[in-house]
Amino acid sequence: MDLYLKLVEVVFPVFFVVGIGYYLGRKNPKLDTTFITNFGANIGSPAIIFYSVATTGLTFDLFKSYFIYYFLAILCFSIIGVFFLFALKKDIIMELPPFILPNTGNMGLPICLFAYGSQGLGVAGAISSIIILFHFTLGVFLASKKFNLSVIVKSPPFYAILISVVFIYFNLPVPNFVINTTELLTYATIFLILMSLGIALTRLKVFSFNHALISSFARVLIGPIIGFYLIKYLNLSGYAAGVFLIQCAMPSAVLNYLVGSIYSPKKIVDNIASMIVVSTIMSFITVPIVVYLALKYFS
Repeated sequence: MDLYLKLVEVVFPVFFVVGIGYYLGRKNPKLDTTFITNFGANIGSPAIIFYSVATTGLTFDLFKSYFIYYFLAILCFSIIGVFFLFALKKDIIMELPPFILPNTGNMGLPICLFAYGSQGLGVAGAISSIIILFHFTLGVFLASKKFNLSVIVKSPPFYAILISVVFIYFNLPVPNFVINTTELLTYATIFLILMSLGIALTRLKVFSFNHALISSFARVLIGPIIGFYLIKYLNLSGYAAGVFLIQCAMPSAVLNYLVGSIYSPKKIVDNIASMIVVSTIMSFITVPIVVYLALKYFS
């Protein structure tokens, strides 16, 4: 019974705030979310990365290990994505990002925080760092079929990752005013980006439900299966393994749509939007199950 109560404590706040965003988006279809997007990209995300990595007791070895572990997961996601895209006769390059870049930030961070506390947030931040880094490097490369170094140079989250790694590598003490500031920004950003996810669900449309359903199956069902086998293969255990499993179960990130809308043709963007919507809706069922298993076997 305690485990079920814990499950509710973990997933209810996240889905409730997403629901608030969905309600606001339905009530006012013209609701401007530009502020949330700009705040999240330039201030909120860097604050979350720094706070989760540099102030939660995460060691450099643990950061490095789970950065590499999730890189292996992304390679596995890529193989599955290429297989499904080839079978569905889709663009294997431009439509690969939603398969390999899940929503480890908007949804993954708060769920891991509520499930495992500040320690879980630290490992989740390490995993989210590689996804954010890939969004502005590999994601842009796949969406445009060309590499653009200026995108990452202009990305505040990239510098937040570098600064965070310096702090944990040299074990530097973080001033209290920095901890308090980034903590406040972290919780504010989590609320805003969860709400913006709900708003986005009212605006992104499904253009090919059958294909989106098949693709989403690969993201939210095969994803955690890959995570589970990597946990066994790498002999992972404890809360960090639970965080890893949860992060592998996340749906496609909305940022895939934003990047795709800048660099890819409309038909490709429509397919990406369809997968984001369907995988997110499916995750409302699959994520609680994965969180339950994570709490039961990796705590």
